[in-house]
Amino acid sequence: NLQSVAYNALGDRRGAVMVMEPSTGRILAMVSKPDFDPNYLADNWDYLVNDETNSSLLNRATQGQHAPGSSFKIVTALEYMREHSDYSSYTYNCSGSITYDGVTIPCAGGQVHGQEDLASSFAYSCNASFCNIGLQLDLSKYSDTAKELLFNSALPGKDISYNKSSFALDNNATSSDRMMTAMGQGETLVSPYHMALITSAVANGGRLMEPYLVEEVTNYSGTIVEETDPESYGQLMTSEEAAQLKAYMQNVTDYGTGSVFAGSGYSVAGKTGTAEYSDGDSSKNHSWFVGFTNVDNPELVISVIIEEADGNVRAVDVAKQILDSYYYN
Repeated sequence: NLQSVAYNALGDRRGAVMVMEPSTGRILAMVSKPDFDPNYLADNWDYLVNDETNSSLLNRATQGQHAPGSSFKIVTALEYMREHSDYSSYTYNCSGSITYDGVTIPCAGGQVHGQEDLASSFAYSCNASFCNIGLQLDLSKYSDTAKELLFNSALPGKDISYNKSSFALDNNATSSDRMMTAMGQGETLVSPYHMALITSAVANGGRLMEPYLVEEVTNYSGTIVEETDPESYGQLMTSEEAAQLKAYMQNVTDYGTGSVFAGSGYSVAGKTGTAEYSDGDSSKNHSWFVGFTNVDNPELVISVIIEEADGNVRAVDVAKQILDSYYYN
């Protein structure tokens, strides 16, 4: 049922949805569109393999590679916390943009956020503040944290075909590279699957469970011949770090860019994201949302990307449609 709800919520949009249980690693829904009907795969094979416009055979959920946009601020915030024990004292005065070394980067819509700490910078997804943070980070440590969160690395998950995510900053990075990466642009690439894994670790006290698709296999008489038991993949961050990120993500949905969830009958912590895909035209963008429900005892993790949303639709609204259906119906 959850798969059907996610499929219908995505509609005729290009993109993907992942839903999983952070406490077990069970993948409950995986949707990728444009799609195809496997009943007619042989009849449509020539068209499908040559259709470069829709790429229907590409599983965007696990094989898609997109700039993460502001969803990557989860990673940047974690790195800043690791480098600065006094991170709660961080302050920045946002004037609607930041200029450094001749490069100017605006906040979304040129919005002036004013005086902010790290929590409000995260909640309001302030690009200028996160660019400022990116300029302060130790690039070697930043790269190490990205690797610990599985960038440039193999991802867990039996029988799941995926593309590796990419984190490209090194010690030769320019100030522009540093700022763009910190806010989720630049050369960073990630899949909805990978963002779901990072979010699962935050939800689950820093521990990532091994993802799996098949719960059990039975024979013709219904006897279970194979069963998947949940197992830990590893600790991606400390429980204290996860708890702080969880609090920041709950601010997003309480009063920040994901406040569409405010007042819902279920609690949500999350992070919105907008990733530009066209040089020089900020209106051309993909829309992201990652988050988890029942914040005190996390139940579901959701990761949504809508390609070429271009401001006309938001991934956070699609996520809410899916979660509303799950909890209310």
